[in-house]
Amino acid sequence: MQSTQNVPVNYNDPTEKPTGGNIVKTPGSCECIPIPCGKNGKLRIMSPRHPTLPRIRWLSPATLFLLFAFVLVASGSDVSASRDGPITKVHKAGYCSMRGQEKKSFFGGYMPTPDNGAAEDVTPKVRAQLVELCGDKWKEGPVCCNGDQIETLSSNLKRAESMIASCPACKANFFNLFCSFTCSPNQSLFVNITGVEQTSSGKDVVEEVDYFVSQTYAEGFYNSCKDVKFSATNGYVMDLIGGGAKNAKDFLSFLGRKSPTFGSPFQINFPPKSDLGGNMKEMHDSPKKCNDEDVAYRCACLDCPGVCPILPGVDEKENCRVGMLPCWSFSVIIIYSAFLIGGGIVLLYHAFQKHRERKIERLRLLQDSAPSDDEDEGDVLIAGYMDRPAREYSINSYLDSMFYHIGRASAKFPAATIGVSIIFVGIMSLGWLNFSVETNPVRLWVSPTSDAAMEKQFFDDNFGPFYRTQQAFLINDTAEVDSSPVMSWETLGWWFDVEQRISRLKSIEYGVTLEDVCLNPTGNGCVVQSVTGYFQHEFRKLKPDTWKSQIRACAGNPAMCLPEFGQPIKKEMVFGGFQDSGDIINSRALLTTWVLENHDEDSEAVKRSMDYEQSLKSALIMAKEEAKDRGLRLSFSTEISLEEELNKSTNTDAKIIIISYIAMFFYASIALGSSTLAVRNLLTQPGKLLVDSKFTLGVSGILIVLMSVSASIGIFSAMGVKVTLIIAEVIPFLVLAVGVDNIFLIVHEFERANSSHPDESIEEKIGNAMGRMGPSILLSATSETVAFALGAVVTMPAVRNFAIYAAGAVLINAVLQVTMFVSVLALNQKRADAGRIDCFPCLRAPGNANGDTMSDEGGLTGRIEGHRVATGFGAEEEGILQKIIRKQYAPFLLQKQTKVVVVAVFLGIFTASLALLPNVELGLDQRIAIPQGSYLIDYFDDLYEYFSVGPPVYFVTKDLNMTARGPQQSVCGRFSTCDPLSLSNILEQERKRPNISYIAEPAASWVDDFMLWLNPSLDRCCRVKKNNPIELCSDRDLDFKCKMCFDDRDDAWNITLSGMPEGEEFLDYLKIWMQAPTGGECPIAGKAAYSSAIVPDYNNTMVKASHFRTSHTSMSSQKDFIEAYAAARRIADDISRTTGTQVFPYSKFYIFFDQYSTIVRLTAALISAALGCILVVSSILLGSLKTGFVVSATVAMIVIDILGVMALWGVSLNAVSLVNLVICVGIGVEFCSHIARAFMFPARSVVERAKVKFRGRDARAWSALVNVGGSVFSGITVTKLIGVCVLAFTRSKIFEIYYFRIWLTLVIVAASHALIFLPVFLSLAGGDGYMPEDAFGLEADLHTRRALIPAVYDDSSDDE
Repeated sequence: MQSTQNVPVNYNDPTEKPTGGNIVKTPGSCECIPIPCGKNGKLRIMSPRHPTLPRIRWLSPATLFLLFAFVLVASGSDVSASRDGPITKVHKAGYCSMRGQEKKSFFGGYMPTPDNGAAEDVTPKVRAQLVELCGDKWKEGPVCCNGDQIETLSSNLKRAESMIASCPACKANFFNLFCSFTCSPNQSLFVNITGVEQTSSGKDVVEEVDYFVSQTYAEGFYNSCKDVKFSATNGYVMDLIGGGAKNAKDFLSFLGRKSPTFGSPFQINFPPKSDLGGNMKEMHDSPKKCNDEDVAYRCACLDCPGVCPILPGVDEKENCRVGMLPCWSFSVIIIYSAFLIGGGIVLLYHAFQKHRERKIERLRLLQDSAPSDDEDEGDVLIAGYMDRPAREYSINSYLDSMFYHIGRASAKFPAATIGVSIIFVGIMSLGWLNFSVETNPVRLWVSPTSDAAMEKQFFDDNFGPFYRTQQAFLINDTAEVDSSPVMSWETLGWWFDVEQRISRLKSIEYGVTLEDVCLNPTGNGCVVQSVTGYFQHEFRKLKPDTWKSQIRACAGNPAMCLPEFGQPIKKEMVFGGFQDSGDIINSRALLTTWVLENHDEDSEAVKRSMDYEQSLKSALIMAKEEAKDRGLRLSFSTEISLEEELNKSTNTDAKIIIISYIAMFFYASIALGSSTLAVRNLLTQPGKLLVDSKFTLGVSGILIVLMSVSASIGIFSAMGVKVTLIIAEVIPFLVLAVGVDNIFLIVHEFERANSSHPDESIEEKIGNAMGRMGPSILLSATSETVAFALGAVVTMPAVRNFAIYAAGAVLINAVLQVTMFVSVLALNQKRADAGRIDCFPCLRAPGNANGDTMSDEGGLTGRIEGHRVATGFGAEEEGILQKIIRKQYAPFLLQKQTKVVVVAVFLGIFTASLALLPNVELGLDQRIAIPQGSYLIDYFDDLYEYFSVGPPVYFVTKDLNMTARGPQQSVCGRFSTCDPLSLSNILEQERKRPNISYIAEPAASWVDDFMLWLNPSLDRCCRVKKNNPIELCSDRDLDFKCKMCFDDRDDAWNITLSGMPEGEEFLDYLKIWMQAPTGGECPIAGKAAYSSAIVPDYNNTMVKASHFRTSHTSMSSQKDFIEAYAAARRIADDISRTTGTQVFPYSKFYIFFDQYSTIVRLTAALISAALGCILVVSSILLGSLKTGFVVSATVAMIVIDILGVMALWGVSLNAVSLVNLVICVGIGVEFCSHIARAFMFPARSVVERAKVKFRGRDARAWSALVNVGGSVFSGITVTKLIGVCVLAFTRSKIFEIYYFRIWLTLVIVAASHALIFLPVFLSLAGGDGYMPEDAFGLEADLHTRRALIPAVYDDSSDDE
């Protein structure tokens, strides 16, 4: 007959409930398991069973659990023992509960035997063993252990000592807990045996015990060990010896848990004080504190926050706010509001004053006689000429003359000019032979002389290029709470199979496998971080009924389930989305990371890796379809993926850009021909359309733009300046914007010359037109060229190269336009005069046998007929746009009321943009640079969503003489003489403020682990052969052939570093340590964790370079990455300043975020310098500092307004947007400079037609709008608007955000400022104007009176 006994059990896994027997529950008790009776009806006490876990090579927790049991894992017969009552009957001082040990079976380990007898004295030899192991408190008195037990205890404690020796308090508490449990003479007071079983020989051995430990000791023990670091894994010792326990109860529970495979073979319970029975008491020794008053037990800062120095505070950027607004925004709004109020008061005052003046004037007029007719005529005359500029500007006169002769010569010798220009461009384009495109993002965005670039090069040269990462996410997007098909038995089986296929995969070209190209630091296996790694990628090691508890156990204590490459895999590396439930079985994502070796760029080895990555990508694409069939989603990325997808984006962009250019080409070509065609002529003289069309002229202008780009690329390619994708995509767009505007200005001015001087030769008319427009083109081209050339001083290659190519293209384009285009214009005019058809000059227009008929009837040349101008630009035949500007727009804009509104509105927009500047974000999200529909978009989304581990960061030391004691103390952290602000201590303190430092994990300090490895008490670590002290002993070497490294030294190993190796001896030991295999016997050996972290220089007896590895916190935004980089820089600078050691931080992403440390200053400096150059150039060429200031201020407002729109439209500041901002400065000048020059040097033929009410600056502002406003609108505004609108259809997110949005904003903002705000600003604050020298001759004056004065009356009649 069987019976059962109720035993409380705390299940860790609900799937692991025992089966069979009767389950008995009592009210208020825990769930119980049935305990079947053994033979003869005797009870057999059992403990909860644990699932079978895979074999490991690391320091097994078994060795820690065995500290309680003094035995190894064993299997034995299920022979039970009989008890007729309590096993430990006597509980009083001086009595034991157990003593001695027996093997459970022949193949099993030793287990303690029950013994409730009195404590006994031991032999001097045993006493010496006990004192050496457990301390002086055991020098005398009886004990409850014998020599065999002490020997077993010593063996196991030394294994734990390799991890906790750096913290004497933790070690003392750890050893005292075990020594008291094993040998205390009062053992029966706090140890009660609750279960036994029989060995194969029939003896009783302990099966379960209760160990009563005071809460004070438990808490003290836990607190002394909880912060002890294990450098090799960037983790904590508590993760290994306590299962990651967060409190003392969980710590002791983990230590006492029975685990037949990995832990204690018997259960050790730690009941609360309330369960004490009879005469029992708790073990209540005083625990040592990590910051103990006794320096012998005091731990280093790295393992004990209580002894760490306080780091100085970090000056964080305080976000000053007034309510919801940043202080900056609030300030500019207040200033603008004050301006509006002040301006309103001034306007009211002036209105009141004028009202008084008019009232007085009316009274005076009532008293005075009426004016005479002569006085009236004088008023009419003044209407045309009042406040006319009456002086000349010598520089302008010289430029007029120069461009007049250039234009006349080009028109007179068109063939020679065109031929020389083509030859000139052809010669410069020979540089295309040296043409090359830079696509490497590192060389694009980072200066080769920058700190980040040089540090990356140093890291690659000394430690090898950063490894190549391939990563996959297996996602369940639809999982409900507590249900995840990702973590199902079937899914795991399929994923194990996928990884097996990938491990056997061969690349197509080189035929390499994963094993051939993977990172393999120990030589035992590839670094593959996956849930499969817990089980050595063998699915058979997972059991269908226990797989959940197996995975939970491995995730909770990764050191129990080491992968083949020998490093623990943290659960955050392989599970995602489990944080909400806290249970990894409910994870929404599985992560797998394959790590490949990296090599020098373009090397054969790296080509082999890239070949394998191509095959891996194909395999994952297939797996993606398989996952879809299972209701899952697979996202992935390989090292080559990003570059490939970016190239796809570029190819997509190229089509859109070409379409955009073609649209602008056609518009410009058609618009040039339609600018002077009156509707009446199109209806009455359709043949005139064929002649007056300027499509060929427009195409020629566009070809000149392309020729200038080609010449610029040729020149600078020959000089070795590489082309970037930005240059290829942007510069034609930029030069087209500049060039088309100049073409329109030249053509329109030539038409005016045709109108005002119909009897002059074509050469003379072109000379006059160029004399007028040439200086304007020079002003814009010079300002733009200088502004772009300033970018050449920037060290960022992408910006510098763009600036160089842009400056060259703009300059060459301007030269070709005033020479080659003028020649084409002359030829086109001769064709038109001859009545020949555009595009087909060999054919004449229908109904026109010769050119005279066309000319006599209102052709392009025209003639004066009475008071009408029978030309294409006469009063009746001027274009609709020019007529609207002259008769409606300009007069309305320059009204006083309109000016007030314009100034208020534009300054309001400017103020709002200034207020928005703090909201402009920095960065360039990788997802934006990828074309829509790319598989990488899902990957990056999943990366930010599920990957909760930050990127690794290395703090690198350069040329530090680590063989000397001083430098050792400046970087170490685990020894009593380490500098308080050493490298390791600073990193540890920074880790404690992750919100500022972005440091998440303890640093891996190779110096500390190396020095600890030398400790002879760790008798399985620094163990060398006696006959060859530089060769390590293996596990197979017998002990008598080996010796501990520091056993026979006069200066014994100690925690003060005194007598520790220096000089050549240091390097000799270091060499051995770096070759020592890492494993369970010695987890601090250097091969796995540090073999690539140190670069010894044996010739110069120093360490050339080394790094201290840690990791950043999890980052999910560009802001996080930028701030993490800035924090790492600050920490490295602090370490360098404090220790006197040259230290720099390195992480793979730093090279891409280095630009953001200076981009704000760089942007401000570039724009400010460009505006300064614009001020100087425009002031000189315009002859007025005031007008130069107006132009510069308007361009500045354009750029600030664009930045404001960037903040609203989600366009962040980065190298791409910086290039576009420089473009905005250049095109802003193009919009403004022509109007400004037309204001300073008004065409007399236009200014005399201003309305009577306009005087001085108002008249010149009106003249400027009428003269060039139409060209600015039709030539650049509409042209750019057409091209930009095409970009809206791009599939590339980066083009849509950084080109379409910025350029659309540029066109709208610049056009509105140039055509609305600038004329008003000039009329209020512009400088005094000039009149061209030839405008004062008698003949010119009479000619202008005869031709244009009637138009004044026309205007008046029209307006009435």
